Amino acid sequence: MVLGTTRSKSMLSAILGRLRANSQNRFQVRMAPMIDMIFLLLIFFLVAGKWRPEENFLPFQLPVAQAQSERIGIPEALTIYIFATESGFKVQIGQADAVQINEATVEADMLLLMEKMRDVMVAQKRFVRDPIEIACAGEVRWEHMTKIYNTFFGAGLSDITLRMTE
Repeated sequence: MVLGTTRSKSMLSAILGRLRANSQNRFQVRMAPMIDMIFLLLIFFLVAGKWRPEENFLPFQLPVAQAQSERIGIPEALTIYIFATESGFKVQIGQADAVQINEATVEADMLLLMEKMRDVMVAQKRFVRDPIEIACAGEVRWEHMTKIYNTFFGAGLSDITLRMTE
């Protein structure tokens, strides 16, 4: 029995040695795959995350609705009509009276036109930044239209357009 006991002790110690070796290897945490998974998750959340604010967001508050509030918008353009005449050209401001501008007295007639323009703008409660539209008849000479344009622009009217006609 002594032989059996020594043999069984050596066998038992060999088995226990193997179990200890296996148990140490079995419970080790391998770090490389865990680090790979952490980096994959980090990349996923960086790519899937929303980093800029919504584009339809504007930081303002709407005014409270009122029953009798006036709407402020872009005013309708004041139309200036230019017609050719035998002695020069005629300028009509909207529905107001026309001003005859003769070739011989262009400076004095342009001064009269600007006074008439000022009266119409005051009567219609217009500002210098309000739109002005120039409509020329087909037989109006280019130099006449440019004189009107330059006079209005020199007086401070800046939103001047030309109406297209066929």
